[in-house]
Amino acid sequence: MPASEPSIVYVVGPTAAGKTRLGIELAQRLNGKIINADSRQVYRYMDIGTAKPTAEEQQLASHHLLDLHSPDQNFSLGVFLSLAKKTVAEIQGQGKLPIVVGGTGQYIWALLEGWDVPEVPPDEEFRKKLETEAAEMGHEGLHRLLQSIDPERASELDPRNIRRVIRALEIHHLTGTMPSSFGKATGLGLPGPILGLTMEREDLYDRIDRRVDQMMQQGFLQEATLLTEMGFCLGKGPLACPGYRELGLHLAGDITLEDAVQRIKFQTHRLARRQYSWFKLSDPRISWLNGASEDLFSAAELQTYS
Repeated sequence: MPASEPSIVYVVGPTAAGKTRLGIELAQRLNGKIINADSRQVYRYMDIGTAKPTAEEQQLASHHLLDLHSPDQNFSLGVFLSLAKKTVAEIQGQGKLPIVVGGTGQYIWALLEGWDVPEVPPDEEFRKKLETEAAEMGHEGLHRLLQSIDPERASELDPRNIRRVIRALEIHHLTGTMPSSFGKATGLGLPGPILGLTMEREDLYDRIDRRVDQMMQQGFLQEATLLTEMGFCLGKGPLACPGYRELGLHLAGDITLEDAVQRIKFQTHRLARRQYSWFKLSDPRISWLNGASEDLFSAAELQTYS
């Protein structure tokens, strides 16, 4: 093994590709600690539906930035960057290797490239106004509004992700600046080897489908029910992601459980495709590995120290 060792490593790729497994093995073998870069795993009570590392997996390797907020609280990119940078420094100060693991491209590239993220506090009144408008005219209407203001930022966002669309409109409302003008690389980030996990598209979809079935067997519906009993709104804010949204429709009596499960699978396929738009197979910075490989660590170690 060469003497020059990385000061930080990134494990990226689409959902269900095997990032958690590889991150844990890297942490165990390379004296590392894991930093979560999944925008949904920062929330408490959202365990099964986000495929959060289990209690057993968290015992195998130290994990950071999990279970930080309740599902009705705001967790922005700026907050992630502040916490992640502090955690990286702490892990490095312990003589260990920070391993950033996640599929939220915005989080990964912002940390790696040192994005300029606006310090714009939330405007609750403005947000409530837009949430009311979204309820009245649908999420497409809000997305069209953003498109008329900032086509570049609108093209980056899923119209269903009302929370992020509203955040973009909020930034424009409070600063008068295009949201797309923020988030540019400053060159003051934390670069390191980027290990990407991928596989043939149909194989990935099959793995996603099998994982959704497993989530249902593990009690995903019960988890969603508990969240509603706690007063959280499925389909809103952080709970507007694949799985919780569809189970919310089922619990409201709008669709059958079978239909909900099929929709979860379809929407998770869409999520995987969007993640590939952040982590492009043609990106020379990413060392792509076959997530279906049995000896994934050996290939990952070779790329990490190359």
